[in-house]
Amino acid sequence: MPDYKAPLRDIKFVMSELLNSDSHYANLEGAEDATPDMIDAIIQEGAKFAEQVLSPLNQSGDREGCTWSESGVKTPAGFKQAYSKFVEGGWPSLAADPSYGGQGLPSSLGIVMSEMNGTANWSWGMYPGLSHGAINTLEEHGTEDQKQTYLTKMISGEWTGTMCLTEAHCGSDLGTLRTKAEPNMDGSYSITGTKIFISAGEHDLTDNIVHIVLARLPGAPAGTKGISLFVVPKCLPAQDGSAGERNGLSCGSIEHKMGIHANATCLMNFDGAKGWLIGAENKGLNAMFTFMNVARIGTAIQGLGAAELGLQGSVAYAKDRLAMRALSGAKNPDSYADPIIVHPDVRRMLLTQKAIAEGARALIYMTAQKADIVQSGKTEEERKAADELLGFLTPIAKAFLTEIGYESASLGMQVFGGHGYVSEWGMEQNVRDARIGMIYEGTTGIQALDLLGRKVLMTQGESLKGFTKLVHTFCKENTDNEHMKPFVEPLAAINKEWGELTMKLGVSAMKNREEIGAASVDYLMYSGYAVFAYLWAQMAKIAQDKLAEGSTEELFYNAKLQTARFYFTRMLPRTRAHAVTMLAGADTLLDMPEEAFII
Repeated sequence: MPDYKAPLRDIKFVMSELLNSDSHYANLEGAEDATPDMIDAIIQEGAKFAEQVLSPLNQSGDREGCTWSESGVKTPAGFKQAYSKFVEGGWPSLAADPSYGGQGLPSSLGIVMSEMNGTANWSWGMYPGLSHGAINTLEEHGTEDQKQTYLTKMISGEWTGTMCLTEAHCGSDLGTLRTKAEPNMDGSYSITGTKIFISAGEHDLTDNIVHIVLARLPGAPAGTKGISLFVVPKCLPAQDGSAGERNGLSCGSIEHKMGIHANATCLMNFDGAKGWLIGAENKGLNAMFTFMNVARIGTAIQGLGAAELGLQGSVAYAKDRLAMRALSGAKNPDSYADPIIVHPDVRRMLLTQKAIAEGARALIYMTAQKADIVQSGKTEEERKAADELLGFLTPIAKAFLTEIGYESASLGMQVFGGHGYVSEWGMEQNVRDARIGMIYEGTTGIQALDLLGRKVLMTQGESLKGFTKLVHTFCKENTDNEHMKPFVEPLAAINKEWGELTMKLGVSAMKNREEIGAASVDYLMYSGYAVFAYLWAQMAKIAQDKLAEGSTEELFYNAKLQTARFYFTRMLPRTRAHAVTMLAGADTLLDMPEEAFII
C-alpha cells in the first residue's frame, strides 16, 4: 500500500488560485476566523493526522476487518485509538455550529479534511463522516431540545451518527419502506423494523451512536408522502447527558463485502426502540435530503480519493519499475531496461489519473464553496443562486466522480501489471474500496435521473443555464487570447452542444417519458466531462498567467498546463460517444420482450 502524502500544493492551488478562497471566506457571514494563516495551519495539521495516523492503518484494517458479536462490533486494531486522537484534536467540531460546541469554520474547510482522511483510509473516514450528515440534519430540522441533547455530543465527537434509510425490499425506492413508528404517551415513538446497509451502524469507537431513521406513522399516506424522520439513539441519554440505558435496537449482522472491510456495514433491528420525531409528520424524506446531499458530496470525495491514492502509488511504481526499452532508444542506458514511465501507454494511464484527481478536487471544492454560500451567504439572492447551482452539480459530482474515480483506481492497478493484482501493493484494495461509490447514496442511474429529469427538464433547463452562463462568460473573456484557443474553442462548442442535446431530449421525452431513463446516464457522463472542461480551462489559464509572470514554480505550472492539454485532446472527446448514445432512443432498450432474456 502506498504511503499517502497529502497533495498540499494542489489543494492550495485549487483553494487559493482557482477558487480564491480568501475572498470567498471574507464574504461569508461568521467566517471571520477563516484567515489564510488559520486555514493553512489547519490543513497542515490535518495532513499530518491523515499521513501519520490513518494511512498506516489502511491496509491492516482491510486485512483484519470488523468482527461481529452479540455484544457489538469490534473495529480493527488501531481504529479506536485513531478516533480518540481525532477527537482530542478537535476535528469533529471544525465546521459545526458554535452554539453547540462547534468552531464555526466554513464547511468547505471540513471537505478538505474529509478528502485527506478518506484518501488515507476510506474505511476509517466513514465513521466520523456519517456524523456530518446527522449533525446537519439535526441543525436544520431538529428541535432545540434535540439539538442540546444530541448535537453537543456529536459535534464534540463523543457520539457518532448514522442514517438508516433502506430496507431489504427497498433499495432506492424508499416509498415502499415498512418500518413503523407508534406514538407513545410521553411524546416519543416506538420504532420497529429492520434497516440494511447501515454504514458505521455499530462499532466500538464511541459509547453511543445516534441513528437518523425513516419510518411510517399509523395511517400515513402510501409512498414517499407518508414517510417521517426520527432520531433514535443506541443508548438513551441519561439525566447528566451521558449514554444511559440501552435502547431497543441492535446490529443483527454485518455484511461481508467486496471492499471497505474495516467499516461495519450493518443490518440494524429496531424492536420498539424509543425515538423522537424530527420535523413535521410525513415530511421525513424532505428532511432526509439534508443528510443525503451531504452524503452524496461525501461519496464524490471517495471518487477523488480513489483517483489520488491510485495516482500516488502508480507514479512511484512507474518511476522505479524497469521493463523494456523506449521505442525511440534507451533512456536509462546504464541499466538493463528503462523505467516504465517512459512508455506512452503508461503515460496515458498516469495522465488520465492525474487529470481525474485534480479535476475532481476542483469540482468538489467548487461545490463545497456553493454549500458555504447557501449556509452563510450575505444576501438571499446569492444564497438562492448558490443553492440552484449546488443542486445541479451534486448528482454530477456524486455519480461522475465515482465512475471515473473507479476507472482511475483500476488504471493505478494496471500500471503495476501483475503486481497490482496481489494484495501487498495495495492497488487491488483501492479498486475494491472504490467500487461501492457508484452504488451507495443512489446509484449512477438514480443520480442521472435526478440530473436530467428533476434538475434539468423539470426546470425547463434553467438549472443547466445557470452553469452554462458561467462557461459562456469565461469563453467570452478569453476569446482573443491566442494561447487559450486550444481550450476555449472546444469548451465553447461543447457548451453550445450541451444545450442543444438537452432540447432534443426534452422534445423526445414529451413523446415518450422512457427516453429520459434511456438517455440519462450518458447525459450525466457528458455533463461531467463538460464541467471538467470548464475547470481544466480555468486551471490552464492560471498556469499560463503564472508562467508568463516568471513564477519560480515552473515545473508545477507546466505540469498543470500539460495535464489540461491532455484532458482536452484525449479525454474530452469521450463526449462524442455519449452524445450519439443519448440520442439513440429508448426503443433499442425496451423493444425486446422480457421473455427473450433467457437464462
